[in-house]
Amino acid sequence: MPGLFIDVKVADAVAKDPELAKKLEEVCPVSIFRANDSGVEIVEENLDECVLCDLCIQAAPDGQVQVVKLYES
Repeated sequence: MPGLFIDVKVADAVAKDPELAKKLEEVCPVSIFRANDSGVEIVEENLDECVLCDLCIQAAPDGQVQVVKLYES
């Protein structure tokens, strides 16, 4: 997707956990995460709104959510 500077990666164990999905949806100030009954979905159109706050990283078990800065090598 052109113009995006970040990507968000969520480990399968987190992506399929409805409780963690709700937590991710709640903590994200720009609505990158959408919780549903089967887990979490990444809202692609909101990725460019990411403010790199790391709240999603803090809300998940260590290493299970990653914000990848596409502009860094």
